Amino acid sequence: MAYNQRVSGPSIAMINASTRVCAVFGHPVRHSASPAMHNAALDALGLNWRYLAAAVHPDDLAAAIAGARAMRYLGVNLTVPHKVAALEMLEVVSAKARLLGAVNTIVFEARGPAGEWTPLGRNPEDDSGPLRSHGHNTDAVGLARSLKEDFQWSDLRGATVLLLGAGGAARAAALQLAEEGIARLFLVNRTAARAEELAGEVSTHFPALKITANLPGETVDLVVNATSLGLKPNDPAPLESEWLRTHRPARVYDMIYRPAETALLREAKNAGCRTANGLGMLLYQGAAALELWCGRPAPVEIMRAALQQHIYV
Repeated sequence: MAYNQRVSGPSIAMINASTRVCAVFGHPVRHSASPAMHNAALDALGLNWRYLAAAVHPDDLAAAIAGARAMRYLGVNLTVPHKVAALEMLEVVSAKARLLGAVNTIVFEARGPAGEWTPLGRNPEDDSGPLRSHGHNTDAVGLARSLKEDFQWSDLRGATVLLLGAGGAARAAALQLAEEGIARLFLVNRTAARAEELAGEVSTHFPALKITANLPGETVDLVVNATSLGLKPNDPAPLESEWLRTHRPARVYDMIYRPAETALLREAKNAGCRTANGLGMLLYQGAAALELWCGRPAPVEIMRAALQQHIYV
């Protein structure tokens, strides 16, 4: 079968001796929707690639990355809990990933005709020669693109934002929002000291941004939940419903996409706010990763439909 031949029928029919492999490493990983999204995209692009999910214990991450390179995988996505640890396991890390302090996409690269490092997925016949691992972060740009699309919001410059959380997801969100040119950032976390720490870190990179580690006393343009509150059915909302009713932010975004409507989104909707969940962030970080690997535009709508069917149907 030719490398770029389009194949119809069940995806399993594509697997043969020429099939190339991408994967997501996580622990746990069985919940991942990435294989459904990526394999639908690969079918649409007519690529004889498959995308797998592998449960990798944190102690085995370095060995798993080395094994993927040895087997000439085209690339790997990383999910919890591997994104930070991988930073020191790769030959090259992009400036954006270094800034965000996390890697969610690895591109394995080979030498091109002129000696330049090129993604292995763009050299489909390369079966020998040295490879290097190149780490990227597509999560933050995925968030920005999702916010703009879900809220029909072309430009975030000058916005006021309340960000809930102070972990890795919140850090990436804060830095990306600052890069987008927001004017004011409020940070709230269960542990106030961590919010203060994050505020100081973001200020180091974006000194002109006004940051307050506290709830705003006025309304804001956007609330973003970067905590895990909402994943479990009985989780409370990470923000008091009274604050939502009295301040009524224009937009409320929850990075959680399963369930489709968390307690926060439900209460925000009741308060008259526009709401969106994190499905778009998942979609666009995946699309960006695929484009890094293959150098072609990702079939976003096909990926979106695959995600919706896998997660919500």
